[in-house]
Amino acid sequence: MSLKARIQEDVKTAMRAREKEQLATLRLITAAIKQKEVDERIELNDEQVLAVLDKMVKQRRESLEQYEKAGREDLAVQERFELGIIQDYLPEPLSEAALSELIKTTIAEQGASSIRDMGAVMGAIRGQVQGRADMKAVSQAVKDQLNS
Repeated sequence: MSLKARIQEDVKTAMRAREKEQLATLRLITAAIKQKEVDERIELNDEQVLAVLDKMVKQRRESLEQYEKAGREDLAVQERFELGIIQDYLPEPLSEAALSELIKTTIAEQGASSIRDMGAVMGAIRGQVQGRADMKAVSQAVKDQLNS
């Protein structure tokens, strides 16, 4: 079953169970997926759906940070809830050791030797870590390994 189909099934389940909060979050997810499909006039595959979910996770984390700084615990609770549901659809996160090894392998495969090769390394690694690691952290780790 595709990721998109799984989300649709979960929407139906949440509707039957009358879980309003979960249903609202699932509808946010389906709306984001549908918006991307309409904008690009394509049917999204699992990798593209993961990219949408990854973007939503990033947005929730940034919002959560802002709400906590502002002392808005009511809004922070909502963001944490949404973040938890969205993360349920992402694959298991990579450990730091696995990520480091993947970066080393990709650098070797690309023949990268300096920071100028970072774009090629990031392009090659993006598909493998999408939804499994924070791309900002991946970028920093690649930069650190290329500089050493």
